[in-house]
Amino acid sequence: MAANGIYSLLELQNLIRAHPEQWRPLVFTNGCFDLLHVGHVRYLQAAKAFGKTLVVGVNSDRSVARLKPPQPGRPARPIVPEAQRAEMIAALGCVDAATIFSEPTASNAISALAPDIYVKGGDYTVDRLPEAATVRAGGGRIELVAIEVPTSTSAIVERIARALAAACDPP
Repeated sequence: MAANGIYSLLELQNLIRAHPEQWRPLVFTNGCFDLLHVGHVRYLQAAKAFGKTLVVGVNSDRSVARLKPPQPGRPARPIVPEAQRAEMIAALGCVDAATIFSEPTASNAISALAPDIYVKGGDYTVDRLPEAATVRAGGGRIELVAIEVPTSTSAIVERIARALAAACDPP
């Protein structure tokens, strides 16, 4: 097993190829997971229910910085480094493996792993998923999971930034 449940794409490909009975049906999802919250946990638990194993792609620091550009009054993203984010995700009971990817989308990881099911949150639509064509080309299907707890890392960061700004403002 890889350190802390974090694998390279090549390691995962080799494991899945060598032991498909242990991995398939394989579910894959991805995200930044900058500040882990209950919405993430419930989403990942729901994703796992679609298959035997759940592999989670975690955006690298570089890709998060591109996806979440700096804004006035907010800290630069990511807040938590990629290795720590991946380790937290891999430690969740519903997650079988995590991998870090540096591209803006998870299409390369999806091509490499050929998941049976690709899961995203219900705040997406299939026609807005840049990975949809790659999933279908590999014979996989797409599932969207309803958002149980309407929260987001960006909203949490915004709330913290407002609280800090208010605390620093002179009376």
